[in-house]
Amino acid sequence: MRVLLLLLYLMLALYAGPARALDAATVEKLAFGESDEKVAAVRALTAQGDEQALTLLQALADGKIQTADKRVLIVDSDAGVDAVTGEKISPLPEALDDVVVNNRLRGELDAALAALKLVSHDRTVRLAAAKALSSGADAAILPLVHKALEHEGDPAIKPMLEMIAASIEAVSGDKSVRIAAIRTLGLSSAPNTETLLLGLLGKAPDGSYTEPDEDIRFEAQKSVRAVQGRLAWGERAGLLFAGVSLGSILLLAALGLAITYGLMGVINMAHGEFIMIGAYTTYVVQNFFHSHLAAWFGWYLVCAVPASFVVAALVGIALERGVIRFLYGRPLETLLATWGISLFLIQTVRTVFGAQNVEVENPSWMSGGLEILSNVVLPYSRIVIILFAAFVLFLVWAMIARTRIGLFVRAVTQNRPMASCIGVRTPWVDMLAFGLGTGIAGLAGCALSQIGNVGPELGQSLIVDSFMVVVLGGVGQLAGTVYAGLGLGILNKVLEGWSGAVLAKIAILVFIIFFIQKRPQGLFALKSRVTES
Repeated sequence: MRVLLLLLYLMLALYAGPARALDAATVEKLAFGESDEKVAAVRALTAQGDEQALTLLQALADGKIQTADKRVLIVDSDAGVDAVTGEKISPLPEALDDVVVNNRLRGELDAALAALKLVSHDRTVRLAAAKALSSGADAAILPLVHKALEHEGDPAIKPMLEMIAASIEAVSGDKSVRIAAIRTLGLSSAPNTETLLLGLLGKAPDGSYTEPDEDIRFEAQKSVRAVQGRLAWGERAGLLFAGVSLGSILLLAALGLAITYGLMGVINMAHGEFIMIGAYTTYVVQNFFHSHLAAWFGWYLVCAVPASFVVAALVGIALERGVIRFLYGRPLETLLATWGISLFLIQTVRTVFGAQNVEVENPSWMSGGLEILSNVVLPYSRIVIILFAAFVLFLVWAMIARTRIGLFVRAVTQNRPMASCIGVRTPWVDMLAFGLGTGIAGLAGCALSQIGNVGPELGQSLIVDSFMVVVLGGVGQLAGTVYAGLGLGILNKVLEGWSGAVLAKIAILVFIIFFIQKRPQGLFALKSRVTES
């Protein structure tokens, strides 16, 4: 039995030995040769396509290759390894020379390392290498790409390798191989694939095609149309996502205003400042976690959400009890008073936090994005905000439709005198409703802090949009606010692509003016005894 095991070990050693061995002449050219010889050595090692070649080239890229007489060493700290034999050398020779890596060799090394990483055992390394080579690959690495394809079973990496091989074969090789590669490229949705195919349809200054073969040009035209169609769908998907994202922000900003304006008829010009208060509360919570709970910093937003709601709601209740309750039924005085309060809140924030914008960091789980197509990446921060807006909307609906306080709010909205007659404490309902509306504005500020800087003027840019959403949707109508917010967000992004941001805003404002002229009650009319009488 021992004899059989010994023979097995010997066979494995004989099999694995040649795969790991590096050619001494190639390594010598890499270290001592001229620029062309070094480039040729890099390409030869790349063609070898094993872990030892990868280790040597990575060491060269990291500046860890040194020479002593005719020996080439991979040096790390005070120890070294002979690049050819693998012999460990310690202590190191006193006279060591660095191997010079110029810009040309650096470019070759980068390409070679990306190619060699395709055969790595680590999936993350292979995926990163495939993404790097997707933007452009040299014909010299084609054999290594085919070698990687033979052993690759990962469904995310293998299609990328097929596209890399096709992009190389489309411009080189015989006609049948090129046509097959061009058809494969037609299945891609990457912008750089479109650029490559368009290169086959280019013309020289004299008007002749750079690609003389008409059949290849015909296939390239078909593949270009297919790729452009997928890119167009990707752009539409990205535009729709951007519109829904903007709409969710408008919904959060206008939802609280829809409650206060719909219930009490109060034109609250300080509504934007409650959004600002929520954003600055998030900033304060973030700093607290930085200073005292650094290990839990990734979860600071979980605490910032209720904190921003409570702080904004308490300030709103104080405003309603201290000022607004004395001005019911006097819209002009209410408008002027809340405008003055908005200026006071802005100046207070400037005094406490300074006039400069402050930065609120995203938690690690909100960084990055989801790539659904090569030209469409959905940021996690925007996805979270959309889900958050839907969650807040659900909670508000549940409270209004399924709770006792919601019943009181609906009763006061529909007929305040009658609600008061049957025992509803309307001042108490007004206070709670105004606190709820301003608290939701604080939640909007918390969400907005994750996609931009926070400053004293944050709310000023949203107050007009919030009123437009409320008026368009219908005063006091939750469903109307949802449709108006999402509709205006998508419409705004569509118009921005045609006319720019400024003209898009003007066009939306003109649309709302004409719409209100035709339908003053908005998208959804409020059903009540007061409005029907």
